[in-house]
Amino acid sequence: MNTSVLLAFVASLIATLAVHPYLVKIALAKNIVDNPDARKLQKRPIPVLGGAAIFLGIIIGIGVSGLHVDCSSLMIIIAAMVVMLYIGMIDDILGLSPSLRFVIETLLVCLLISYSGLSINSFHGLWSIYSIPLFVAFPLTVIATVGIINSINLIDGVDGLSSGYCMLACSVFGYYFGLSGQHDMLILASASVGSMLPFFLHNVFGQSSKMFIGDGGTLTMGIVLSTFVVHTLSNTSHIPVNIDPAFGLVPFTLAVLSIPVFDTLRVMLARIMRGTSPFHPDKTHLHHLFIELRFSHAGAAVSIISLNALVIAAQILTWRLGGSINLQLYVVIAMSILCTIGLYFGMHHISEDNILKRIMYRIGLATRFERKGIFLMLQHLVDKL
Repeated sequence: MNTSVLLAFVASLIATLAVHPYLVKIALAKNIVDNPDARKLQKRPIPVLGGAAIFLGIIIGIGVSGLHVDCSSLMIIIAAMVVMLYIGMIDDILGLSPSLRFVIETLLVCLLISYSGLSINSFHGLWSIYSIPLFVAFPLTVIATVGIINSINLIDGVDGLSSGYCMLACSVFGYYFGLSGQHDMLILASASVGSMLPFFLHNVFGQSSKMFIGDGGTLTMGIVLSTFVVHTLSNTSHIPVNIDPAFGLVPFTLAVLSIPVFDTLRVMLARIMRGTSPFHPDKTHLHHLFIELRFSHAGAAVSIISLNALVIAAQILTWRLGGSINLQLYVVIAMSILCTIGLYFGMHHISEDNILKRIMYRIGLATRFERKGIFLMLQHLVDKL
């Protein structure tokens, strides 16, 4: 099994590396680019076919791994990924209304639940709830899955953030899937990390080779992470048996998804309170705050991913110290609120001469190493790949 996991990672990495430069050329030739505007942070048109590169890498990785182990259980997930990639690329190229995309996502998730037979039908001991009836589990799974897909889509705002976060999430999920013997999910996680690593390097360090992941990529990865959540919170999950029944699976999944989910909830609630559509784009996401604090794109991405890792560490530490499943959830919620709502409103409500804001400005300026020194060397290296 270790060989199959490694093959999935290596094959997906090589496939993404190989196809990336060709997709950049195609995107530029056909004007499939993301143009700058008042809301966006880039200053020039950037190719936006990164999702196609990542999807191809995942498929190749699974296909190569499938020569050694049975990966047939992943076929329905791959089908859902195809639909999400297709819808996302149409949105990237032609544009879709948020309401239409929301309806399509909901219908797809309903079909996925129906065909797979899997749903969020157990809280695994949280609030002493183990089994959830189907009439509750079905809508709960639809709401959670569509929410996750859109939260992953909405964090895509600075270079390296969405791909870096997804690599973190897939690695953490994959680690626990490996410990619990859920090998099909481990292979999917390994292929996902392998496909995103080259894209991440081009996205962060590339100049002529820079490409955005686009809605095609974020929606595809949204369905992957949603699949991980559903498999974790299904009553067929092996994690409690093979790791520890006291390991809170609901707190764990929420910790992994903490920054995207809580930042999306904060932004949407704020829009509703202002009397605008929750899907109306603006510049109020957490990554916009870090840019306002003078962080570079890379600095903002690393900071936000680190905050998410901090929430995961808090959940694991609470479990290790003997905290109950309920306590693990409350710690995750408190940390998530602190790292999103607390940070955002805290920074906006303190004066410019406040020592904390001055410290954040200094840290932000220290991250501005783009196109200099080692960063410039990496740019030249990545652009030649």
